Amino acid sequence: MNNIKAVTGGVCAPQGFLAAGIHCGIKKNKKDLALIYSEVPCKAVAMYTSNKVKAAPIYVTMDHLKDGLAQAVIVNSGNANACAHNGMENALKMAESAALNLGLKPSDLIVASTGVIGVPLPIEKIEEKMPELVKQLSKDGGSDVAEAIMTTDTFKKEYSVSFELKGKTVKIGGTSKGSGMIHPNMATTLSFITTDVDIDEKLLNKAFSCCVKKSFNRISVDGDTSTNDMACIMASGLAGNPRIEDEDGDYDIFVKALLEVCVHLARELARDGEGATRLITCTVKNSQTEEKAEVIAKTVISSSLLKTAIFGADANWGRVLCAMGYSGADFD
Repeated sequence: MNNIKAVTGGVCAPQGFLAAGIHCGIKKNKKDLALIYSEVPCKAVAMYTSNKVKAAPIYVTMDHLKDGLAQAVIVNSGNANACAHNGMENALKMAESAALNLGLKPSDLIVASTGVIGVPLPIEKIEEKMPELVKQLSKDGGSDVAEAIMTTDTFKKEYSVSFELKGKTVKIGGTSKGSGMIHPNMATTLSFITTDVDIDEKLLNKAFSCCVKKSFNRISVDGDTSTNDMACIMASGLAGNPRIEDEDGDYDIFVKALLEVCVHLARELARDGEGATRLITCTVKNSQTEEKAEVIAKTVISSSLLKTAIFGADANWGRVLCAMGYSGADFD
């Protein structure tokens, strides 16, 4: 009855969401500007990079989500708008331009950027193309968003699922980008999740925090935590399910489905790591606590020596034990 199954559509799979991705000129010949829009205001939660150097869009989004609501995401690739001249001003202008063309308030916008650090954002190119971007919004736009947020990625990353809650069909969709600077301690790179579930805001926050911790926070490519990392979720509530207000069976099903989406996207990010030819997965069994297991597993998959052994197809299992030994977790 509550079987979780993969469906098409990405961020547009849930009810109420439209999306678009176009080329605005930040990059030479590739899509570089994306928009995710909800037809109704959404409960919204985000998690951000733990890097003390944060890009301007992070601060703008933090401020806009103080009320726990959002109705759209505006994001560009090709320029991180981090440590750059007029960074805050340009991040605010992105929100203002999108809001003006959507008929929303700037505070309704989640703002994100990804790309080169330290270069001023060519905001005029974004503002000029905003009317076209809004005009392109469609139920089929999820794949264009996945393409437009790519930087050094070699393939698009999107995934969506469908499941049942008390006879109502509920969907969760997501898209992520990331290939380098991946060793997160919050979310990773940029990840945008949408859902039409009707759920209490505090429970949405708890569910998302739990799923991010068990997915995006457990991957590593090169050991660097980016200045722009952010993961966010918007819930439109349009599925029509009885609102989830307690940590009951419906909540558990929702968390299970959300975790599946987050883990799928996280694995794709690690698989597409810059220069990667292998995907390493470490599973720890019989640990006294989940925390100890996480420390050991992440130390193992982050080991440069283990990575070289697997790249060279050299079954040097001593390197696994070596990494476990300096992880700081006690084990026999």
